[in-house]
Amino acid sequence: MRTMAVVGTGLIGTSIGLAASRYGVTVHLLDRDETSARTAAALGAGLVGAPEAPVDLAVVAVPPSTVGTVLAEQQVRGLARAYTDVASVKSQSACEALGSLPAPECFVGGHPMAGREKTGPLAARADLFENRSWVLTPTDITSQTALNHTLEMISMCGAVPVIMGSQEHDAAVALTSHVPHVLASLMAARLERAPEPAFRLAGQGLRDVTRIAAGDPHLWSDILRSNAASVSRVLHALHEDLSVLLQSLDDLSAADVSYQPHETTGMTHLLNRGIAGLGRLHDRPSGKPAHRTSLRVTVGDRQGELARLLGTLEQFGVGPDDVTSSVTPSRRNLSVELGVSAVDVEWLLRKLTEDGWEAERVDPVPRPRDPRETSCSAAQSVLGAAVGAISLPDQPRQEALTQP
Repeated sequence: MRTMAVVGTGLIGTSIGLAASRYGVTVHLLDRDETSARTAAALGAGLVGAPEAPVDLAVVAVPPSTVGTVLAEQQVRGLARAYTDVASVKSQSACEALGSLPAPECFVGGHPMAGREKTGPLAARADLFENRSWVLTPTDITSQTALNHTLEMISMCGAVPVIMGSQEHDAAVALTSHVPHVLASLMAARLERAPEPAFRLAGQGLRDVTRIAAGDPHLWSDILRSNAASVSRVLHALHEDLSVLLQSLDDLSAADVSYQPHETTGMTHLLNRGIAGLGRLHDRPSGKPAHRTSLRVTVGDRQGELARLLGTLEQFGVGPDDVTSSVTPSRRNLSVELGVSAVDVEWLLRKLTEDGWEAERVDPVPRPRDPRETSCSAAQSVLGAAVGAISLPDQPRQEALTQP
């Protein structure tokens, strides 16, 4: 693939342009907002304006409710030989693609499972998709060319393709993405009229819970409207749990009722379920880069040395929870081990050495594979055939596409 068009130069579209441009792909940027397109181009995501001839792949990066319309418009004008989208709701776009597109076989639905609380091209990053799942929802009529080009683009972005059905995808993202955003917004809304002294007590827990509420409200209204049924099912289940919790709290707060241990049974059960669910989440891949190298750094005896080291590591996204400490038996020196992405390892080693640390590589830390990342063996066969047809450029990185 040598040419690409990105329709919609927000966070996701611009990040795709930045990632593909690293491989020498000529990317054309189209957006109704000229400022957005020119900002993306100034960042290095591509060239502003439509191509003179059809490109290999067009990526439609617009809100879910407009995907079908934009796809149809671009197919009529002959923008590309293959098309994909990045909308977080897939059932709607799949129905529109099959029912109204001039060439539905040239389209494969897609959704990169990556993002930020910030929006717009200035928030874009070439590594935004590194080792993130990228869902594809091919149909029975999806062409091999459309699938191949989309897979090649996903590989350039450093993501991991995952095949799913449209409805299965929408139910999954309702639970893992859309409802969490709603809950963050609901909690953040409680702060609008909170008394000022309360903010003096606000800690990292509150900031963690409300962080993603900063997303674009217009985009999120569109997402929730497009996936209303799946989101509603999850919220109804939450409503049932919340009713149990409220009943327990109401019973405990009644002034004329003495405390009985059985009155907290439902509340304790919900809290235990939360711990169990969190355990399942932590058992999953974290989304950190797959190819990680373990480093060992020797810490001196001077007071505060470990704190100084952690300060350096923080610049590379490595926190206290990502390191383990031990004492070297032969030298009795304290050392720490950490995993760092293959992209950052040389830079970090150089930085540590310049700052006077004794650092060395140890065995690589591979990312565990999860056999459930694909929905069925048939999907694996389709993906395997597509992968075999792909030839990736040599620069700046030559990595085989990982089959989910």
